[in-house]
Amino acid sequence: MRQNVTMAIEGDISPREAEVLELLGAHRSNAEIAAQLFISVRTVESHVSSLLRKLDLPDRRALARHAAVDRPHREPVPLPGPLTSFIGRARERAALAEMIMAHRQVTAVGPGGVGKTRLALAVAAEVAGRHADGVWFVDLIPVTDPGLIATAVAGALGLGEQPGRDLIESVVAALTDRQALLVLDNCEHVVDGVALFLERLLTACPRVTVLATSQARLMVPFERVYQVPPLSLAGESDAVALFMERAQAAGWPLEPSQHDQVAAICARLDGMALAIELAAARLPTLGLDGITAAVSHPLRMLIGGSRADKRHRSVRAVLDWSHALLEPDDQELLHRVSIFVAPFTVSAAAEVSGSATGVVADGLARLAEQSLLGVTASPKGTRYRALETIRQYGTERLSQAGELAGARARHLRWCLTQAADLAVAGPDWRARFDAAADELRASLRWAASEPEQRADAYRLARQLAELTFTRHLIGESQQRYEQASTLADEPAATASMLRQAAEVAGCRTRGDDLYRLYRAAADAARRAGDSAGAAVDLATAATAAYRFSSTFGQIPPEAEAIALVGEARELGGDDPAAEAAVALAEAGVLSDAFGAVQGPADNAVPETLARAGRAVELARRLGNPLAESAALDALTAAHAWAGDTFACAATAGRRITLLSTMADQPETPGGIHELIDGLGMAVQTSLGVGNLAAARRRGRQLADHPALAEVGHRATSWLLVTDALAGNVEELLAGSTRFLDAWRRAGSPAKATLGPAAAAVAMIHNFRGDHDAEREWQVVLDRLGDSSERTYGYGALFDGMRMLHHGRAGEAMERMAPEPGEVWKWVTWIWLHWYVAIRAEATVLAGSPEARDRLTDARAVTAGNPVAGAIVERAESVLDQDHKRLLATADVFEAAGCRYQAARTMVLAGGEHAARGAAVLAALGLDPQAMVLVR
Repeated sequence: MRQNVTMAIEGDISPREAEVLELLGAHRSNAEIAAQLFISVRTVESHVSSLLRKLDLPDRRALARHAAVDRPHREPVPLPGPLTSFIGRARERAALAEMIMAHRQVTAVGPGGVGKTRLALAVAAEVAGRHADGVWFVDLIPVTDPGLIATAVAGALGLGEQPGRDLIESVVAALTDRQALLVLDNCEHVVDGVALFLERLLTACPRVTVLATSQARLMVPFERVYQVPPLSLAGESDAVALFMERAQAAGWPLEPSQHDQVAAICARLDGMALAIELAAARLPTLGLDGITAAVSHPLRMLIGGSRADKRHRSVRAVLDWSHALLEPDDQELLHRVSIFVAPFTVSAAAEVSGSATGVVADGLARLAEQSLLGVTASPKGTRYRALETIRQYGTERLSQAGELAGARARHLRWCLTQAADLAVAGPDWRARFDAAADELRASLRWAASEPEQRADAYRLARQLAELTFTRHLIGESQQRYEQASTLADEPAATASMLRQAAEVAGCRTRGDDLYRLYRAAADAARRAGDSAGAAVDLATAATAAYRFSSTFGQIPPEAEAIALVGEARELGGDDPAAEAAVALAEAGVLSDAFGAVQGPADNAVPETLARAGRAVELARRLGNPLAESAALDALTAAHAWAGDTFACAATAGRRITLLSTMADQPETPGGIHELIDGLGMAVQTSLGVGNLAAARRRGRQLADHPALAEVGHRATSWLLVTDALAGNVEELLAGSTRFLDAWRRAGSPAKATLGPAAAAVAMIHNFRGDHDAEREWQVVLDRLGDSSERTYGYGALFDGMRMLHHGRAGEAMERMAPEPGEVWKWVTWIWLHWYVAIRAEATVLAGSPEARDRLTDARAVTAGNPVAGAIVERAESVLDQDHKRLLATADVFEAAGCRYQAARTMVLAGGEHAARGAAVLAALGLDPQAMVLVR
């Protein structure tokens, strides 16, 4: 980071905090800052919190404004640096720049080799200063699948896929508030995919401008086309200037008297920049006379006729000419390395070409000297890359010689080896995968279309599915597992791949896909003669319909799920795995009817508990931890249905203990899916019994899980609730910044499950006296939608706490007037103990004649809950005017990690204790003046 920025801000800010502050000013998310600075998201949150305190600023937006004022320059534009100077094209540059500033999507169109990329880069650099958030360059040459445009763009932006949305949604979320220029280079082979991508991007990102280069128009209504002409040939032409400059760079400067001869050569080459550059590169060996003869060579005519686009003829002529000048061994090497779609090493070229490493190294050097290969040197080694036109030329030559299939087969074997090597993790695994991914995808695309390569295509699809899952490209992982299922030779392998695809869909919170894929796996298992496996798949599909119903776009009909359970029971017989899966489905589908909880008096509760307990026992006997985890989840839900909050917490804890013993859990989609779900359940159930330490520990695990790194709103939601109830204000403010940033980047999804977090943060801002922030979070809460849980569950609790904080006990009593039994469904899961305790306190402070009876009932419900029990004890001591008992509850709250309630106790005690309580509130970051006793 720049030193002048660090020195311009307050002196007590550390260098790392200065770096974070600068990136905040550049509108980076916490995840993006963490990635750029190679620190954890949690560390970023801590720095943001520290900066808010040190700079005495109210929120993240103020930090961003502060940083923007102190930052004199925008960050460098991340454009590829040209290795040679850009010559001429002043008129074209001005025209294209004007078009970019006037229209949101411009396509620079022209034949291959005309210079579209160089022109686009030059213009992008010129207009970069008019785009506050910079210019981003994406080379689409390696992209062979039109459906992977978003993957390429996400890679350039440094994004990974997030559970619950695909990569295009991640890109849209990242750019939605950016004023940026996106350059998409070489779109011609994926025009349809680019068009679909841009339609979604430009609709959702009103301040983004796109400059595309392509040999063909995108053919979309919002497109503005700029036809890139050849280099000018008249007068002091750009074409001649380019040739002269490249000749000088090659060590062969030309005299002004040779201008006309050079102009003639450029005219023969139709002003095509690539052809001119290649010709100038040969000047030291051929001279002008030799070049003049070469461009007149009859080989130029070999590209005519129906096999070639007219626009390509001059470029092909240059390539044919350049190719003819190579030694036969170098020609063959050029053909074979044209298989690579991305930069490659000497060793890779040797393996694919089938030649000795030393011979290949010498040959690549000669090809690079001929400008037929680009060279990139780095501390990790030298890589070569052919321009796309040259690569296509080489593969055509292979095809003409009948060698293309053999070369692709060698490339496929090399890709299989690379994929196998990548399966062994290492510190540079991510970089190694990113370098190899395009090769693997391209090879798979070819192999999948070749019947004789089916077995290897299946292997590569399976490997790529595993690798992309580890890379957190889980959308592609699901796609690859499904692709592998279509390539498998045996129905049993098909079923296995479909099951893996289903588990990945579960990690993505795509319930519809999860259900569809398990049903498809059952069909494949039946074809394989595996009745027991089919039974497990059918039962798992039915279970998903109730267990993950909130992730479905359309929940399957209840009758359909019940029918699946019956079919699974018949198919499975007495197979242990099938019996366990069917028992789990019966515990959910047959008892719960998709989560329609009726109440503690419902006569299905004993049956549900029995079924869930049987599912756990069968899964334990099976020795399958994931099956047992799922069964424990059903048992947790059954205990909630029965109204047993402590049993819920104990069962959820058993589940986490079980999952933590799995050595391979972080590696598998099923294990990750279970762990994330289990951690969320553990946080909620721990809150329900007042175990704030456990809730925060599990909530922190969830927030830090790498699979949720880019979905902060989902990762941090329950940690925010925990911190709000505990009074951990500083931690909550840092976490809420991550939540809000991630939620907005995700497109502000209206997920009711996020409601408790938003309500909790709004309450804390109310306690702080920051009503602007409180209103902002109320807007978020309203955006998440109204629900019965907001009315009777968490909404009633947080409203009641806020009213009591301000001394409005009567209003709190009215807000929480419904008896717990009347709103049992919405308060029993997490909020029951909190609800009855706060409700009882409101009754006492309001002076209600029902206070004694409510305290008695509340004491019975909350017995064993350290926080809720202490609230009831405090309320009873107020009613009894027992000052000593009242103060004793402060110690209980402190021991339970509930600092807010400890401070509230001292304020309620009055006198000198109230002053101490006010000081604690102020130390927590709350406004002590806001708390009053009774109004």
